[in-house]
Amino acid sequence: NEGMSISALFKTPLFWIAIILMVCSGASELSMAQWASAYAEAALGLSKTMGDLLGPCLFAVSMGISRILYGKYGEKVDLSKFMLGSGALCVVCYVLASLFSNPVVGLTGCILCGFSVGIMWPGTLSISSKKFPAGGTAMFALLAMAGDLGGSIGPGIVGRITQYAENNIRIGMGCGLIFPVILLFMLFLLYRKNQCNQK
Repeated sequence: NEGMSISALFKTPLFWIAIILMVCSGASELSMAQWASAYAEAALGLSKTMGDLLGPCLFAVSMGISRILYGKYGEKVDLSKFMLGSGALCVVCYVLASLFSNPVVGLTGCILCGFSVGIMWPGTLSISSKKFPAGGTAMFALLAMAGDLGGSIGPGIVGRITQYAENNIRIGMGCGLIFPVILLFMLFLLYRKNQCNQK
């Protein structure tokens, strides 16, 4: 009936992968969500109202859609593959938002990013609970803290770099690309580990 201790969790390599996944998930999600409105205004030349409606609002809608779809069809889908595909989509979304000046392309990247990160937090928690059935409260607390840490440092880094680049938010988004890239790498490691365990 006792959960794993914090030291026991930290001695497990798979738990470190889950921690890094949560940090990068939080950073990837909140970096885009918090700066989507400013991005739509500054980089795409939209008004404040349109920026809010087409940025954070549709980001949240697309995130909700991904979670609804997985909630309904999750039993028929391999979670690791779904998360790996979502991670690849997240990288593409950041590339679209940072490198393309076309308003439609850039905004599409912002919106689809919500869909790509929607499964990351619940997916990581779900995988962790299966891999560590005795993880207990400590595991979920540490994972939640890691996600919040990423959600704090991600937007901060993007904002600081944007400021240093004379308010060029595309450069900030380009530097924020590091989070989904690390996220995708961790998901690949997780997928490979699952494949090896199945053999």
